[in-house]
Amino acid sequence: MSEQENLSAASALIGDPAKFGHVGEDGTVFVTTPEGDRPVGSYPGKSHEEALAYFVRKFESVASEVALLAARIKSGAMVPSDAHAAVSKLKEQIANLNGVGDLVTLAKSVEQIPDLIEGHKAAYEAKKAAEAAAKELKRAEAAAIKEKLVAEAESLALSESWKSTGDRLKILLDEWKNAPRLDKKTDAELWKRFSSARNKFDKRRRTHFAQLESQSATVAQSKTAIIEEAKQLANSKEWLATANRFKELMDAWKAAGRGKKNVDTKLWDEFKTAQDTFFAAKKADLEKRQGTMAQNLIKREELISQIEALLPVTDVKGAKKKFHDLHDKWERIGMTERNKRTALEARLEKVKTEIDSLHEEVARRSDPTAIAHANSVVQGLLDAIANYEKQAAKAEAAGQTAKAMVAREAAAARKAWLAEAQKGLADFKK
Repeated sequence: MSEQENLSAASALIGDPAKFGHVGEDGTVFVTTPEGDRPVGSYPGKSHEEALAYFVRKFESVASEVALLAARIKSGAMVPSDAHAAVSKLKEQIANLNGVGDLVTLAKSVEQIPDLIEGHKAAYEAKKAAEAAAKELKRAEAAAIKEKLVAEAESLALSESWKSTGDRLKILLDEWKNAPRLDKKTDAELWKRFSSARNKFDKRRRTHFAQLESQSATVAQSKTAIIEEAKQLANSKEWLATANRFKELMDAWKAAGRGKKNVDTKLWDEFKTAQDTFFAAKKADLEKRQGTMAQNLIKREELISQIEALLPVTDVKGAKKKFHDLHDKWERIGMTERNKRTALEARLEKVKTEIDSLHEEVARRSDPTAIAHANSVVQGLLDAIANYEKQAAKAEAAGQTAKAMVAREAAAARKAWLAEAQKGLADFKK
């Protein structure tokens, strides 16, 4: 209720205040009371109407306070104890008021306010309870907001998504700053948890990047050493050995791990330049040798035909000499593509194996020691057979049938051995 509305309400309650006053000839303003007219003051230099209006306004000001007090009590906005204190103050004001108006009615209206206080005490209590409930609800909502922020921060404390988690924690901090405040104790406890989670993540992140920094330095050192060796190998003409070494260096490069992106990129460019220099030279050399190797292949194909023509062998000694001469020519031919040479080498090896086998067989058959041993074995078996047959005849003459049978069986067994020994001896004579 505005001040103008309160003033109107007071006027409606007590009527026109000016009717309760008049101005004397000397300018003194009087208020009319049941006890008679009472002077309330004067307003020098002003007309009678202005002087009366001035003291009416003083009355209306107090009347407005009465109306305002009643309105606040009715709305439940005022503490009952404060209302009673305000009533006492208004009573004293009215009793000593130098104003023009219906002082009796105004005093009665103040006397009625205590009853109004009691009548609206329940409304005040209800409003107070509602305000308390609203305040508690607001506090609970604020607490829930901050609890949620704390829970999320704590859930991120062990994250290793350094960039996204760091950005998220910044957002959570901004949300915390914008969140409603709680009581000092609760706010401090929640902030301690929230701050602890952020600090835990920050400490782990700093440790992680410190380790990365150290690791990056180690990686850079290892890769620099690899680059130095690669540069030394860049102009090597040892194609196979150097290519294998570059493969080992590449494996070492991968095993060294990753460092800082910009440093890694620079080091990689240096390593790749050295590597490309070598392999470009190797490729150029290979292309140059391709023509030579094609010619060498033709020579080998022609030569393998001559070598295979040595089979079948009729003259072992002559075949071996011709193979040796052709093999010398084979070895003097330059490089040939590995996969094509392998097939030709297999054909050459087949001829060599055949000639070597025949040569070994001829050598074996002409070995005097072996021939003498074979003759000795045959003669030994002949002597043994003759001896067993002599024993068998003697046993039969003596009527020793069983003994004669044993001797005959021994002689028969050695005759079988003799046939094999004579066959072997005949091979030496071929």
